[in-house]
Amino acid sequence: MNPVRVAIIGCGNRGADVYARHLSAQGAVITHVVEPRPARLAEVAARHDIPLQAQFTHWDAFLAQGRVADAVVIATPDHDHVQPCLRALQIGYDVLLEKPVCLHPHELDLLLTAEAASTGTVTVCHVLRTTAFFSAVQQVAASGRLGTLIGIQHAENVAHWHYAHSYVRGNWRASPPAAPFLLAKACHDLDLLRALAGSAPRRVSSEGGLHHFRPEHAPPGATDRCVTCPVQDCPSDARRIYRTRDPHAWPVTVLTAGGQTLEEALRSGPYGECVYLGYNNVADHQAVTVHFRNDVTAQLTVSAFTHNNTRTLKLLGTHGELRAHMERGELELHDFRTGHSERWTVDTHGNHGGGDQGLVRAWLASLRGESPPPTPLAESLDSHLMAFAAEESRLTGLTVAL
Repeated sequence: MNPVRVAIIGCGNRGADVYARHLSAQGAVITHVVEPRPARLAEVAARHDIPLQAQFTHWDAFLAQGRVADAVVIATPDHDHVQPCLRALQIGYDVLLEKPVCLHPHELDLLLTAEAASTGTVTVCHVLRTTAFFSAVQQVAASGRLGTLIGIQHAENVAHWHYAHSYVRGNWRASPPAAPFLLAKACHDLDLLRALAGSAPRRVSSEGGLHHFRPEHAPPGATDRCVTCPVQDCPSDARRIYRTRDPHAWPVTVLTAGGQTLEEALRSGPYGECVYLGYNNVADHQAVTVHFRNDVTAQLTVSAFTHNNTRTLKLLGTHGELRAHMERGELELHDFRTGHSERWTVDTHGNHGGGDQGLVRAWLASLRGESPPPTPLAESLDSHLMAFAAEESRLTGLTVAL
């Protein structure tokens, strides 16, 4: 069987360092790359031995060629997902589309309509569904051991340093142009709630806001850059966040992409800026309640104010309770009928608990005709419907029906 040929549209951390890397490792061939930053384009092209004629600075020029590969990965910035995806579907490409797939609710219908008219399919990068951890949680939910599922309590513990990296200093610090915090960070989690509930959502309510990362909370004496700041105990000190981590792994590689050194990035780039300058506007703590059509109720809390970067959850059933901790890979099932408790662990190694690698494996299997796409597009987009409704509820104080 010939290897699957894939073009990468958007060569940032997700497109190049994650999807392209795993695709290559699993037998696909990266044939074309699209990236507007010349240094980054050259860097990624060199990794995959891609000739100059297969390198593009804009997706429009690449897609104007028609179908020259088997499939495409679209990992452009949030605001630039929909148009290249629509064009790719017109050509007949199968698309691996980074989340969030769009920034406006009406664009969800555009994507569904375009996929229905295409010979290609869209797979949203909801990588957590393919982890061993959440597969184990899903198996318990579907097994009947909990009785009737009544509720789900889920927490996305972002970790204070991760929030500072991505949502104060990083690409997702201002919405617009980026997605709102819940959509950008937790559409994964909303997708999991939808899968575990086994039903479409009926209504959503939410509370939250930007509580801490604001100019008025800057410590006395703080300067505009961490490398010149005399404050010794700031939790968001970029020197401590980045200098203490593996220089060849995320998040440091985000700063050094394109050939810049870490110290250069700290001196002049956004990742060395004080987190209290006020350049960010997205929520740092948000709580969401979702009522599903089968009467399961789920609560999701997404917060910057945590030590661990992990997910924890409980499934609450009429005959049992499941507690789970993703970072540790731990699951604990309590059976109300017998009084018996069972504890076990699953493998959570790899990015997103192995989900990045698992999603690529599942997508490649679908491209080879070995299995259907990991999740139908319409089901994947329910996560975005919930996120849009939650943001509307957060801003208006109203419960939003879907």
